[in-house]
Amino acid sequence: MYQFSQDLQQVQQRINLFLHHQLAKINTAPSPLVEAMKYGLLLGGKRIRPFLVYATGRMLGAEDSQLDYAAAAIEAIHAYSLIHDDLPAMDNDTLRRGQPTCHIAFDHATAILAGDALQAFAFEILTHNSTVSPLQQLLQVRTLSHHAGVSGMCLGQSLDLISEHKHIGLAELERVHRNKTGALLSAALTMGFLCSPHYRDQDLQRQLENYAAAIGLAFQVQDDILDIEGESEIIGKNIGADIAADKNTYPKLLGLDGAKQKAQELYQSALQHLQPLPFDTRALQALAEFIIHRKN
Repeated sequence: MYQFSQDLQQVQQRINLFLHHQLAKINTAPSPLVEAMKYGLLLGGKRIRPFLVYATGRMLGAEDSQLDYAAAAIEAIHAYSLIHDDLPAMDNDTLRRGQPTCHIAFDHATAILAGDALQAFAFEILTHNSTVSPLQQLLQVRTLSHHAGVSGMCLGQSLDLISEHKHIGLAELERVHRNKTGALLSAALTMGFLCSPHYRDQDLQRQLENYAAAIGLAFQVQDDILDIEGESEIIGKNIGADIAADKNTYPKLLGLDGAKQKAQELYQSALQHLQPLPFDTRALQALAEFIIHRKN
């Protein structure tokens, strides 16, 4: 019987050890830069994006050693985005993963540079993966840069910031979060796919990306719900931050019950996209369920 919690824990241990070894090779003394990078990258985190890399790649016949670099790269990009999102000029948060945010623990300039360095580190590490072909490396670099940049995560963050204190509709809100949150989840799945022997199968890639789009939105809907119903001690960040910033959220637009219904609809959509696949999709099914029931 498949045990999601055990699989997630194993992935967390594997990617944390891999990231620790990669960062241990870097010496920035007397600058605190690498310590700030470690602080943002290694201090907690669910590792959902690395899990998606491993789960997809394993399902399609890739070895863990082929997936380590992609999983590390996606988590480095995610960590950089959180460091920058927490800055006063962005979301102005003081708590992340139960600890002071990077700019509080260090200083603003060091936090900005740590984020910059983690972004560069992500792409550098992809080029070190000699277990896949040069074409697979290139496709992963292209995928990650596309989803992390102006056509993905950065666009989503910009749209989110300019929509504060304004009323936007559901379609506009979904555009924000398909980019801000969903883009990196889609990138994680695609990068796992690109490490596998099936990496040229574009029809399979489209099917998997439809699943990723559904869980990406579901993840954000649940985040919005937790901003109302969650507990700071469990979530590891300040509750009510979206309300305080007058952000557009699913509960604000649909009501709390409507947001919960939306999460369920997205969950069912994700499962439907997995159903026709001729592979063992239990890990991806369990991840979709975890996303809408998580408490942090």
